[in-house]
Order: sequence, then structure tokens, then C-alpha cells
Amino acid sequence: MNRGRLRSIVWKEFVQMRRDRATLGMLLGVPVMQLMLFGYAIRMDVKNLPTAVYDASHTQESRALIQQFGATRNFDIVRAAPSYRQAVHLVDAGVVHAAIVIPEDYARRLKRGRPAPVQVLVDATSPSASQSAIGAAQMVGQRGNLRLLLERVGAASPRGRLPLDVRVRPLYNPALSSPFFIVPGIIGMILSNILIVITAMAIVREREHGTLEQLIVTPLTRSEIMLGKIAPYVLVGFVQITAVLVVGRFLFRVPIRGSVLLVYAMSFLFIVASLGLGLFISTLARAQAQAMQASFFFLLPTCCSRASCSRARGCRRSRARSASPCRSPITWRSCAASS
Repeated sequence: MNRGRLRSIVWKEFVQMRRDRATLGMLLGVPVMQLMLFGYAIRMDVKNLPTAVYDASHTQESRALIQQFGATRNFDIVRAAPSYRQAVHLVDAGVVHAAIVIPEDYARRLKRGRPAPVQVLVDATSPSASQSAIGAAQMVGQRGNLRLLLERVGAASPRGRLPLDVRVRPLYNPALSSPFFIVPGIIGMILSNILIVITAMAIVREREHGTLEQLIVTPLTRSEIMLGKIAPYVLVGFVQITAVLVVGRFLFRVPIRGSVLLVYAMSFLFIVASLGLGLFISTLARAQAQAMQASFFFLLPTCCSRASCSRARGCRRSRARSASPCRSPITWRSCAASS
């Protein structure tokens, strides 16, 4: 091996890289931009969950317990529910992500030295939010028990039971099953990844092969050419949604609740938006490699910020609101019949 020739070819590649300003900018700028974007956008810690409180006790002890929940910074007390049914409704409607239920005899049971149960309703459709809320609620219970036991030094607790019994009830997914979290998000992930990339590369391929110019000289208008190019991929998107729903239902046992037609109707909007983004990328790229790189530049922030579920809001359970990756149109209301 001749070191001089090797040094010459290496120097030639550096010179070529400097001349190609687009590639040089992508090599240097994209990592910095993605690092800044991911560093600020992707946070797995959950703070200030909107929380409702149903305080049937209305005593000093119950207000102290509510303050303890708020002091954890995991719960943000925003609503006071007048009844247990209203507390469940607030969680069901997505107004809050958790609800604290304090029974009427809470203070009386504490004074008598008997276990005082406190229920925390958690929206388990959000993986990050539910895990954080469950851990914070259990921590409040442990700290409360420690404080009460220290106050009762010298007096044995009846039957050796702890005075404060914090019971967490995850709604809509009590078992915290991972497929119930992941499968809805996969719909948006697949639609984004495949449709954007395929659309961008297909049009760029037409330009590289020269067949796009042949279409331009035909009597077809611009709108007809664009619609004709993306129309087949709309059908491909519906096939993908159907495949994910069928596999998720029969292989992963993920129940589907709500209107399936509404799922397809809202997914149509997401498919059109994805195809439009792919079409936009095809106007910027001049080669298939550029189209692939530009597609992933748009896809990575979308996938990481939505598919990982937003840190405080999580994936909302709703009746076919949207087809975005994090706000799946499928309702998982009765992922467990016990809820």
C-alpha cells in the first residue's frame, strides 16, 4: 500500500465534501439540531399531573393529606370533585389524569388507630403518567405512615396494621399491559415511516428515470398528476391500518372499542397529511438518497416526541378523536372489564 496515494485520495474526499455544501451542512448541522430537539423534547419524567380531589371528609387531616400529594410535584390539584362519580368522570373525560378519593370516615379512622383507606384513580392509558402517579401515590402513603407511626411512639398499632392505606386503582388498563400502550402508537408510526418515505422516493425516482417529464408534457394538469401519484398510497395506508388492527386484536389481544368507521375516517386525514409531507420532501430532493435522508430528518423528531408518549399528557383514551401516533383513534376504555 502506497501511503502517498492513500493520502491523496483521502484529501480528495475532504475537498469533495467541502464542495458539496448540502452534504456538509447535513453532516454538521443535523446532529446538533437533533441533539437539541431530542434533549428538550424527550423527557420521561412526569411532573404536575392534572389531578382532581374528592374529599368526603373535609377535615384537617384530609387537607393535610392533599397537601402531601401536591408537595410531591407529581400531582397538580386543579379540580375538586363533588362526588365519586364526578371524579371518575373527570378522569374518563380527560380533564385530569388522576383523582384522589378520601372517604368520609378518614379522620375518624385515623384517630381511632384504624387503617384509613385512600383511593387514587389513575388513567393507565398513559404509560409514563400512570407509572409516575402510582409511584408517587405509594410514596405519599409510605411517608404518611412513617409520620403517623412516629406520632404514636409507645402505642402499638392495632393488629400491627399501618394507619394509612393508599390504594392505587389504574383505570382502563389495570394490568398495565404493554401491548395496550404500544399497539395504538404503532398505527401512526407505520403510517408516518412508510408513507412519507415511499411517497418521497417514488416521485424522486420518476424524476431520475425521466418519466416525470413525460407525464408533464401530457394533457394532465399538475393537480391531476399529484393526486394520481398519491392516490394509490391512500389505499396502502388503509391496508396497513387494517393489518395492524387485525394483528393487534387477535395476536396481542388488544380490545377495540368505539366506531371502527370513525377510526378509518380520522386516519384518512393523517394519511393525506403524511403523503403531503412526502410530496413536499420530493420537491426538495434531487436523488433517492437525499429523499431518504430528508424523510428521516422529519421522521425522527415525530416518532420520538409522539410515539414515546408525551411526558405529562400521555396517550389519551378517547372515542376516535385523532389518528396521530400519540392520540390514537381507538378507545381502550374497557381494556379491563374491571374498570
